[in-house]
Amino acid sequence: MNHAELAWEFAEVFGELPSEQINEMLAKNVPLETLEFFTSYCESFAEAENLEKGIAGRLPNLMLVGYLLRVLEDRLLDEPEDGTPS
Repeated sequence: MNHAELAWEFAEVFGELPSEQINEMLAKNVPLETLEFFTSYCESFAEAENLEKGIAGRLPNLMLVGYLLRVLEDRLLDEPEDGTPS
């Protein structure tokens, strides 16, 4: 599976999850400090670039999706060929 295919699969699965499962997945996979960093960094970036509020408000979510994709890629790369976790 290439990066684009992985991203599409991720988006489809993520889009089908109810809010409770999304929150549970975030709690298990994203440290609170990382979420706080995304928010702070995006606020600073949006202010420096004079971005509209609507766009600025979506930036942390975009960073979060990128982070989750990277975590997923790392986990898939760590799996041996037979599919059992290392």
